[in-house]
Amino acid sequence: MQHLGNQPQRTCIGCRQKGSRSELLRLVAGAGGSSAVVVDERRRMAGRGAWLHPSEKCLALAVKRRAFGRALKGAAGTADVERRITAGTQAVGTPVAAATTVQPESGSEN
Repeated sequence: MQHLGNQPQRTCIGCRQKGSRSELLRLVAGAGGSSAVVVDERRRMAGRGAWLHPSEKCLALAVKRRAFGRALKGAAGTADVERRITAGTQAVGTPVAAATTVQPESGSEN
């Protein structure tokens, strides 16, 4: 099997379909032994990660299958993930939008 410079494939814990890292959300268990599942927007947080399509359908499937607890060693609190997905299902580019809201500070140097 040849990889032509494509991103590595990850499997969604909801629908079990493969996708590239750029189209899936990376989830990690909260720090300090917390059972909360946190969205890793920058995909750089330490620890084991799980991947989920940013859709309510995949979220519902993951909850139904109890996939969070299996993928992230007992993690169960999905409030952060639910907020992220319901805030804008098509908001895959959220880190870019967040970066543009910070820029007015640097623009005030004119």
